[in-house]
Amino acid sequence: MADLSVTVDGLKLPNPFVIGSGPPGTNANVIAKAFDEGWGAVIAKTISLDASKVINVAPRYARMRVGQKPNETIVGWQNIELISDRPFEVWIDEFKRVKDKYPTGVLIASIMEEYHKDRWVEIVEKCQDAGVDAFELNFSCPHGLPERKMGAAMGQDCDILGEVCSWVNKASKIPVWAKMTPNITHIEDPARAALKNGCEGIAAINTILCVMGVDLKTLRPEPTVEGYTTPGGYSCKAVRPIALRMVMECARMMKQEFPKASISGIGGVETGEDAAQFILLGASTVQVCTGVMIHGYGVVKPMCEQLSAFMDKHTFKTIEDFRGHSLQFFTTHADLVQRQKDAKAAERNEAKGTITRDTQWSGDKFVEQSSKLVAE
Repeated sequence: MADLSVTVDGLKLPNPFVIGSGPPGTNANVIAKAFDEGWGAVIAKTISLDASKVINVAPRYARMRVGQKPNETIVGWQNIELISDRPFEVWIDEFKRVKDKYPTGVLIASIMEEYHKDRWVEIVEKCQDAGVDAFELNFSCPHGLPERKMGAAMGQDCDILGEVCSWVNKASKIPVWAKMTPNITHIEDPARAALKNGCEGIAAINTILCVMGVDLKTLRPEPTVEGYTTPGGYSCKAVRPIALRMVMECARMMKQEFPKASISGIGGVETGEDAAQFILLGASTVQVCTGVMIHGYGVVKPMCEQLSAFMDKHTFKTIEDFRGHSLQFFTTHADLVQRQKDAKAAERNEAKGTITRDTQWSGDKFVEQSSKLVAE
């Protein structure tokens, strides 16, 4: 029986499945539901010191479907939802209550603030005093409060991101992850800046800035609010290939430069097989947010069963047995060309019966094989 438990940056999780920051971790009640269902950890919805400026609209989601009802499948999900609109003091109280009820449950605070040192230090000190186990720094929300240099607007500037990480890590006594934006040319750059400035790990990726589509009846883009909209964050199954690529890029860089740092993989995870792919590319944990919104908190049980079945099939006893295994199979296009050339040459030699390796010699055909090696 496979062991799904993981220890990441000193945090002990019963399994690698983590509730990603968003609606599934929006208050103490739903966080408790997640722990009751058996999730490895919960990252609360992103909070800030001043929630008074956070005002959501409705509708704020749009979906991309394939297939025909009733068998259609949701493959893409857009949201224009902001960070938590609940007062900071309420969150501090709920963090304390959750940790009192689930003392061994790994509770991670997702935090986002303006480019102001005192504000970052204050939110860190108050949250860790409330008992949270780690921080995830939201440098990646693609649509929330960019005019205040928050979210992805901060995550796209490596100098600012690095400075904020240094502030946080000097104040924090617990592990810190930096959540990466995919809306950038080279995701390794902000990842490197975060890790250089003290973060224990990164989380990748947040949602991809998108326009879901235009209603061809009304000619209005979706989701439509009083006839208008704004670009939002794209998630669900359709983003998984992009997320896998970016996790791979970060993992290869980190293996060379920050071998002890961790990755929490995010993007379209809905099954244990999805999770296995992120782990094979270097992730220690995987986060699920949109998947919970579609399938519910109970999805963690089949995901654990599927991941365990994958591990049993390949005789992996622990997550570490296969974490990062597939990174070795990435190379350059030039190398692929050479490998294919070499393979075809080997096939031709084998077809001719030409000896190219000592192990190919046969006692029964020794003379025949020798003659084929004589120059004409």
